[in-house]
Amino acid sequence: MKIQIEKLSFSYDEAAPLLKNIGFTLNAGRVISILGPNGAGKTTLLNCIAGLFKPREGNILIDGKNLEKLSHREVARIIGYVPQIIVPAFSYSVLDYVVTGCAPHIGTFERPKQIHFDAAMAALESMGIAALRDKPYNEISGGERQQVSIARALAQRPAFILMDEPTAHLDYGNQIQVLKTIRTMASQGYGIALTTHNPDHALLLGDQLAVLERDGTFTFGKCKEVLTEPFLNHLYGIDLRLEEIPSVGRRVCFAPKL
Repeated sequence: MKIQIEKLSFSYDEAAPLLKNIGFTLNAGRVISILGPNGAGKTTLLNCIAGLFKPREGNILIDGKNLEKLSHREVARIIGYVPQIIVPAFSYSVLDYVVTGCAPHIGTFERPKQIHFDAAMAALESMGIAALRDKPYNEISGGERQQVSIARALAQRPAFILMDEPTAHLDYGNQIQVLKTIRTMASQGYGIALTTHNPDHALLLGDQLAVLERDGTFTFGKCKEVLTEPFLNHLYGIDLRLEEIPSVGRRVCFAPKL
């Protein structure tokens, strides 16, 4: 299964396009990191792919079917979305909140069944946060909410999961844990697209990279080929270094001494 973005452009109202002529393919089992400075349109791009925003031009195809021709339930069975901030309208327990991810698989007038609660618990366990199951969702920390939101997307059982800065509210240890979870999810066949402000997170995940610049320039390719020192320095307007560190077995992005 795959999602194809073809010549996509988007603008708010009659403003100049924020996204221009975007094109790439997200395949099952692959990870695409979406990198770029503030205001470049990373979250907007995810909203378009999720069907929340309608592009001005271009198409989004799921296995050749136009996203616009699919019902909301059909889209929800294929695409899960983890936004940065979620404020629930009700004081759900964490388990009940994760169960709401099963909604695309529950009839309109049906209540969740044991199989749905089992799926929710399995998702919490996979994230290592099963101990939160009975806590009110609106009383846990921002970082815990982010992890619970990923668990909710897992309970949804989509083919693709879109994540808007999934590590934004997490301490460093949990950031790495979430990145490990993303790699594991990809190995299990999920197609994942996530936005990030951290080039080093893109390097850790490897695979593919999409880069949005403020002037609308779009670059897509293999992470190891796109991320070079000249490219990073151009993108962020500061001096950044890439070094191969044998002791950790990978390239690392860092800033020189301040």
